[in-house]
Amino acid sequence: MPAIAYFECSRCHARLSSAVPQTVCTQCQDKPAGALYVRYDLSALRGLAARTAIQNGAVSPWAGMWRYHTVLPEAKPVTLGEGWTPMVVSKRYPGVYLKEEGANPTGTFKARGLALAVTMARHYGLAKLAIPSAGNAAGALAAYAAAAGIEAHIFMPRDVPFANYVEAVAYGANVTLVDGLISDCARMVSEHKQAEGWFDVSTLKEPFRVEGKKTMGYELVEQLGWQYPDAVFYPTGGGVGLIGMWKAFDEMEQLGWVKPGKRPRMIAVQAAGCAPVTRAFEAGDSSSQMWQNAATFAAGLRVPKPYGDYILLEILHASGGVSLAVTDKEILTSIRDWARNEGVFLSPEGASVTAAYDHLLASGFLKKTDQVVLFNTGSGLKYTDVTAAAMGLERPTHDVQPV
Repeated sequence: MPAIAYFECSRCHARLSSAVPQTVCTQCQDKPAGALYVRYDLSALRGLAARTAIQNGAVSPWAGMWRYHTVLPEAKPVTLGEGWTPMVVSKRYPGVYLKEEGANPTGTFKARGLALAVTMARHYGLAKLAIPSAGNAAGALAAYAAAAGIEAHIFMPRDVPFANYVEAVAYGANVTLVDGLISDCARMVSEHKQAEGWFDVSTLKEPFRVEGKKTMGYELVEQLGWQYPDAVFYPTGGGVGLIGMWKAFDEMEQLGWVKPGKRPRMIAVQAAGCAPVTRAFEAGDSSSQMWQNAATFAAGLRVPKPYGDYILLEILHASGGVSLAVTDKEILTSIRDWARNEGVFLSPEGASVTAAYDHLLASGFLKKTDQVVLFNTGSGLKYTDVTAAAMGLERPTHDVQPV
């Protein structure tokens, strides 16, 4: 594992010390302050020999995403087996791969970012972590904090999928349900963290969740034979995974592990009932505005204003990508379509990208021959209550005939 050289601000590019835990940039004149990137001296890893060692499993004593420990911070992992999730080949669409993040511990991609964040919290000796969550990050923090022996303080909307609440309580976290959105939860964490001694691990308020999520970029490229696909579809609430993958692509090119050139077109998908990034992208703005009255049953997409919106918009433009929004009706239709025709029970967030893929095929933005990776960021089984409600299903009280 490499030592961290420094933290770099994503806005003003100031360099901060990594000797102590950091949240956001302390030198930024802009408000809000810039999110921080972790920077390393990776010179010793340049060339294909280091890549081959990873591919052969010769460099890591740990499984999953920790196969990439040579490009992750130097610390003993808090791990539950996260990462190296399947790339499921679509039966119906040539060149379409579904990256199945529901195979992670706690059933979602959030395991990657929180595994790294909790690993570094233990490394720095932090005792209390706090997070606002639309649902899945809460369960992941609760699980990894329990594994590390660290207190977890979780704030999430009262109407999150019930599984998120149950797992957080089961893992022993301190859970507060809030009448509001994730933005209201974030405000409560901010108001109380100093007095309570909490370290805030909100999306992009600390640098290591990006590092955990960047492993998705390393994985998909390795799983495709160290080649970029033509496009990557990502359900975008906070957008950390998209940001992390773009960082991974940059690192792999610096290391000589992939050929510099045409990176994937990055596709940010949102729900029509909460689409601040899509609205900003379509308007040509450099940041988003707070989305009023956010509403969608895809709980992870109900983020009224992502902290890293300016980074997301830069990536979309740099990659030749796009941001688009799909309706809850389209999401539900895609859940049923992929379940019945592909044997995959998508999360609502994952179904937003499969629905978006259909849109971009129909519009001509993509061709059927393009190689694309669609991210299903969580198991549909974590959403049975909200999906059942969207389908109008109730627990039957009598014998049910097949439909």
